[in-house]
Amino acid sequence: MQPNPNQPDTLGPDYFAAVYEANADPWGFETSPYEHDKYRTTLRALPRPQYTNALEIGCSLGVLTEQLAARCGHLLAVDVAEAALARARQRCAHLPQVELRQLRIPEEFPPRQQQFDLILVSEVGYYWSPADLARSSDLMLQALPAGGHLLLVHWTPPVHDYPLTGDAVHEFFLTQARANGPLRHLHGERHPTYRLDLLERC
Repeated sequence: MQPNPNQPDTLGPDYFAAVYEANADPWGFETSPYEHDKYRTTLRALPRPQYTNALEIGCSLGVLTEQLAARCGHLLAVDVAEAALARARQRCAHLPQVELRQLRIPEEFPPRQQQFDLILVSEVGYYWSPADLARSSDLMLQALPAGGHLLLVHWTPPVHDYPLTGDAVHEFFLTQARANGPLRHLHGERHPTYRLDLLERC
């Protein structure tokens, strides 16, 4: 897995602060037909009607968070950008099962004893360097009990200032599944500009 030579390092809080300062909805989460279709695909891919305790890494404005909450007893949604979280708090204020927290992963992660039967990594893995992707994977696997689900959803075309591509992120996890590692691949689908893979902790 080769990082982008023009951007080998994880994109940090300053990067996202500048992005949200320039545009309150920089990726069109609230308005884009692409995003809305992807949200439907994401929710449809979940094999269980309900999850007891879920973790969404990179929740941004909370648009998907609000929809995912109906399937969760408790949903911890985290993001590195406070500007995005402020919008997410407004959007999800009517949902008592949603907890929003500013965390920088992998440097910050929920306590080791906290377990999640669903972890969602949507449009965030390619912001990590290969080393931070590996560290994040280790932390997620520690927090995922046997039978827990890891759902990956990412844009696949390369972006010049992202350390990794969506395909590189997914292949990193699928390699573990192919090697009879801690994950089992349950479902995958590829769309014109994004892909989805569902894995289960063995």
